[in-house]
Amino acid sequence: MPLILPFLLGSGVVAGMAAVDRASRTTTWRSIRRHGKLAFLFGDNRKTQLQEFDGGPVATATQPPKAADEEREATYHLKMSSGALGLAVASPLLPPLALASGALSLYSCIPIFRDAYTALRRKHHLRWTVLESAALLGMLAAGYYTAFALGGVIYYAGVKMMLRTEDRSRRSLKNIFGQQPRTVWVLLDGVEIEIPFEQVIAGSTIVVHAGQMVPIDGTVTDGLAVIDQHVLTGEAQPVERGPGDSVLAATVVLTGRIHVRVEGAGSDTVAAQIAAVLANTADYRVAVQARWEKLADQSVLPTMGLSAVALAALSPASAVAALSSNFAPILQITAPLGMLNFLQLASQHGLLIKDARALEAVKKVDTVIFDKTGTLTLPQPDVAEVHACGSTSADDILMHAAAIEANQSHPIARAILHAAAERKLPRLPLDTARYEAGFGMEAVVGGVVVRAGSKRFMAMQGVSLPDEFMAMLGARHRAGNSLVFVAYGDELAGAIELQPALRPGVKEVVRQLRERGLTVHIMSGDHIAPTQALATDLGIDHFFAEVLPHDKSRLVEELQAQGRHVCFIGDGINDTLALQRADVSVSLRAGSTLAANTAQIILMDESLAQLVQLFELARRFDVTTKVTLASTMVPGLISMGGVLFLGLGVYQVIFLYNLSMVSGIVAGMWPAVGSEADRDNSRTGNASPKSTPMHPPL
Repeated sequence: MPLILPFLLGSGVVAGMAAVDRASRTTTWRSIRRHGKLAFLFGDNRKTQLQEFDGGPVATATQPPKAADEEREATYHLKMSSGALGLAVASPLLPPLALASGALSLYSCIPIFRDAYTALRRKHHLRWTVLESAALLGMLAAGYYTAFALGGVIYYAGVKMMLRTEDRSRRSLKNIFGQQPRTVWVLLDGVEIEIPFEQVIAGSTIVVHAGQMVPIDGTVTDGLAVIDQHVLTGEAQPVERGPGDSVLAATVVLTGRIHVRVEGAGSDTVAAQIAAVLANTADYRVAVQARWEKLADQSVLPTMGLSAVALAALSPASAVAALSSNFAPILQITAPLGMLNFLQLASQHGLLIKDARALEAVKKVDTVIFDKTGTLTLPQPDVAEVHACGSTSADDILMHAAAIEANQSHPIARAILHAAAERKLPRLPLDTARYEAGFGMEAVVGGVVVRAGSKRFMAMQGVSLPDEFMAMLGARHRAGNSLVFVAYGDELAGAIELQPALRPGVKEVVRQLRERGLTVHIMSGDHIAPTQALATDLGIDHFFAEVLPHDKSRLVEELQAQGRHVCFIGDGINDTLALQRADVSVSLRAGSTLAANTAQIILMDESLAQLVQLFELARRFDVTTKVTLASTMVPGLISMGGVLFLGLGVYQVIFLYNLSMVSGIVAGMWPAVGSEADRDNSRTGNASPKSTPMHPPL
């Protein structure tokens, strides 16, 4: 009877509070359940869909309505639990406060009771909330008000911390993803106007200048251009496009200026892209919670069995203590908390992890495949050699070519200017210049007419190419290089050979990956000779050349069939199928839109050194996950064993519960704590950002 009376009084208080509160609260439990709120708080088995995360204009919202509702509810229950704890602490001075504390604690746990009722009545399933409800009611009936309230405070504080961390991760992702330019120039009544990409409609005319990416699929109506389409074919050799030719989105205009009639906008709006990223990064938290909830559900029957043993062999109080020893539900807070903090830490290092499950998958990767063109190489080529014709010197050819390219900004011009600067060649004065869009330039330099451009441009200007240069053109093309011909008047002076330039630090990245025991491959649509030469230069034993887009996916699948876990790094549309098939997919920020949308991880700084950071981050995340699991489950095992064999009571069990929750939260928050400390040190000059501790000491 003494145990039942507090429960009955508490229930009455709860009913009264609920009646008053129902009129003032704007969000009802029914609406919360209907909109799929945090499952382990509000039930409904987390039937959350990706579309529930959009909630309107994501590009302008700092937090989706669903996440805001979740945090609001967690804050509300944290206040209720804090109030119950305050009443319980003050109850020795005024005993009736203990009853109010119990009632308030009971009220804060209504979501758990509701979920338990649904599981038993409608689904006939023993969920962890059934066990939790029995333990909570047992503690309340036994009068453990302070322990009950303290557990609620720590629990809801952990929930709020997790949601706040998720919000910070969401903001960080939005900031770094939203930096990509998404405007285009359209031609209206002969005037070029810059508009947001999402306002482009079929039939309008887009103007694309040298150095810009073609944003849509369409047909050239005016102008000529040399276009880099390696994102489609994997070939380093650019192509020439003029009126009537088709161009595709994600290709880059190297030289020239074209008008393109829009036939299809092959990209989503900024808001839609950000919404997709946020949906992926938010939805994983539900998946992580579901995994640990499954473990919690599986532990219900064993815990009830041990509680029955305690009831029969010891006492009702020991049975309540045994019921309270199931700490598995804590992992639904601490495990997502750790992953959220690692996502945020990754974003600080320029790693946009769109699908957080990839962070777990990276740890299993044993094979890394690099796409060659655009991934291992830079958009701007290098000058490999200058081939002179007749008595003309190589420096003279390069000097005149640099003079007519001085005011150009496309990659070929930059490569020629860089080579001239390295040789410390003087800059010749440019008298007049005429640009033949898409093919080359003609200028008067020091009284000499100088022409520089493609084979087609030379033919248009009446400049004949010797047989040796024609043969050289074919050989260099097969080797993956290209030629820019230079003529003085109508006579060929020579040719400047351009070769793809490796991204900085590629050799070091490959070396570090191999030191980690990873097998490295190169895969390319380019010819065998340049691909093999690059593989040899980088110390890579495995390569695939002349690979079509669907073959890339097939080769990834073959490696997986051999038991390999594959990480594919690519930046082109032709890499999309392979990115979809790989266990872990990585792209570069400057890659094609389709590749960036498909990849799970984007290197925002476009440095392959970030790939090494990714593997290190995944290793430390694995350690943190194990620490979190141990810090949560070990106290639970000690608690159960202590109840059965050492006579531990409810207060000791609650102490271990709180210890488990706190230690799990500390383990999950350690990446953020370490990152903040490191940033403080870096501001005072005491540490390097690369020394960030990502997991607590073991």
